[in-house]
Amino acid sequence: MTASNQTDAQAATTQVPVPAEFAQKAHVASRAAYDELCAQAQADHAGFWANHARKLLSWHKPFTKTLDESDAPFFKWFEDGQLNASYNCLDRHVANGLGDKVAIIFEADDGTVTRVTYSELLERVCRLANALKAEGVQKGDRVVIYLPMSVEGVVAMQACARIGATHSVVFGGFSAQSLRDRVEDAGAVLLITADEQQRGGKSLPLKAIVDEAIGLGGCDSIRRVIVFRRTGGKVAMTEGRDVWLHDVMAAQPATCEPEWVSAEHPLFLLYTSGSTGKPKGVQHSTGGYLLHATLTTQWTFDLKPDDVFWCTADIGWVTGHTYVTYGPLSNGGTQVVFEGVPTYPDAARFWRMIEAHKVSIFYTAPTAIRALIKAAETTPEVHPRNFNLGSLRLLGTVGEPINPAAWTWYHREIGGGRCPIVDTFWQTETGGHMITPLPGAHALTPGSCTLPFPGIDAAVVDETGKEVPWGQGGVLVVRKPWPSMIRTIWGDPERFKKSYYPADFGGKYYLAGDGAIRDADTGYFTITGRIDDVLNVSGHRMGTMEIESALVSHPLVAEAAVVGRPDDLTGEAICAFVVLKRSRPSGEEARQLAAELRNHVAQEIGPIAKPKDIRFGDNLPKTRSGKIMRRLLRVIAKGDAVTQDTSTLENPAILDQLAQAN
Repeated sequence: MTASNQTDAQAATTQVPVPAEFAQKAHVASRAAYDELCAQAQADHAGFWANHARKLLSWHKPFTKTLDESDAPFFKWFEDGQLNASYNCLDRHVANGLGDKVAIIFEADDGTVTRVTYSELLERVCRLANALKAEGVQKGDRVVIYLPMSVEGVVAMQACARIGATHSVVFGGFSAQSLRDRVEDAGAVLLITADEQQRGGKSLPLKAIVDEAIGLGGCDSIRRVIVFRRTGGKVAMTEGRDVWLHDVMAAQPATCEPEWVSAEHPLFLLYTSGSTGKPKGVQHSTGGYLLHATLTTQWTFDLKPDDVFWCTADIGWVTGHTYVTYGPLSNGGTQVVFEGVPTYPDAARFWRMIEAHKVSIFYTAPTAIRALIKAAETTPEVHPRNFNLGSLRLLGTVGEPINPAAWTWYHREIGGGRCPIVDTFWQTETGGHMITPLPGAHALTPGSCTLPFPGIDAAVVDETGKEVPWGQGGVLVVRKPWPSMIRTIWGDPERFKKSYYPADFGGKYYLAGDGAIRDADTGYFTITGRIDDVLNVSGHRMGTMEIESALVSHPLVAEAAVVGRPDDLTGEAICAFVVLKRSRPSGEEARQLAAELRNHVAQEIGPIAKPKDIRFGDNLPKTRSGKIMRRLLRVIAKGDAVTQDTSTLENPAILDQLAQAN
């Protein structure tokens, strides 16, 4: 039975045991070991985290107080301790004899490969840190980074951390208006960008977008723009404001003493945006965040000194912060950094890179997996079975729940049936993994993120905050603070409290914004979708993820996105947007296939879950990082014109196609 005809229901009923050989060498080597760690955290929550903070991080001044809850929910961790994130990621490894170890294997869009050792990376970070200081950047200043996925992006983030500046990375696909809004909100004094970025064989402007953003007004705080020459494309340089990165670095010494900061010093701001309102600047600390990044990289990915780790996320997202810039480097690991996209020059790019670089740990998004399943089943020459993926020992997913059928394909075709999959649940606001398998400890259920990371007190509760019995769905909350949690929303503490510690739960629980259910037998968590993505059809509450999984389990379906729209009869109707593994149907064929899919969903979930409207498209509206823009689909489902900013979409033309009823 292949993934294309195995239903989610079938896949989700089979547990995949921990490979015995893997468990023998794992950092957390059994379920008993996991349970013991959880018991330690339960008995002494603050002490559990303090113990690991002392073991894993290098402190310039040791902390004496672990957790300060006096101004909850503005919790503080290790506040009187001093450290530096860049020192922890670079200097201490060089001092311990790892200077010649490769830190980053960078593969450019055109396939050019560059290897950077820890000593070389440290020197580059120090030169840029000195350049930032020469430009007047001081501890506490904000620096916006608007760069392509590159070694320079990592260097820029680390250089800011080295001098105590707070970085705010803006994804290279964001528009001038989005960039301007973030610069203004952060009050950034300096901006680092590139002439262009290279993606999928195309040069895309960055410096021109920066110029446009500054021209919109509101960026008066910017004193200097530093430009990385990536492509050599022609750009306008404003005299007195713009300078080349290579020029400012060449003039600086190769050493820079780190700025020792409080553990609570803001390491970075990362902006999240919704459909309305100004962007939210999620503020993360230095010590608590770095601890969780380090520990989760070690335990969730079971990172070892000889591993080659590859997280495919862009540094513009939190995944690229935690599991590219900080977690792997803090552990002294070797990682792949990739500039391009998984489908250029063809859909075998990932598999070629895994084979070439002997990647052992591979961490990517379900969206990418589903797209590559479609490619493999329609274009045999890009199927992963054509490549040697024997170096892999662990797989991971991030960004959204993965449906069981895709999980099964990933496990079999990429992992050869031997590699555990860590299906990780976490958020920008949490800083690192919250609910995830530990691969040496947990048997795996396809589609489930299993159990909380040790020290994380997650629960599923009802609308009053009371924990619901296993087997019943509810709202996912975290009941105790943890070191890497969001500290506040930059400049808006009241919005922070309202958004994440709402009065509905007495202001005591962190609200994840997701629904979840725990398996009645194992207690394993399954994320059912965003709370605002829970549909209410004739009084029945259903998670969009459940319906999407049912659709994708049909043999012809590659991807699906489900949203709700107002309905006079049922209150809310289900609208599904579907991408097939073959060409898009039309006319009578489309109507017949839509009827077949409705019946399939009815069989998988029940008649109440049958979509009222099914539309077929060649693709779904996605950002350049692969995220499906469901808010735009809601607009289309209601029959309204799309008026929101679509500049971050990889494929804006798809909106017109989906707006046409089949």
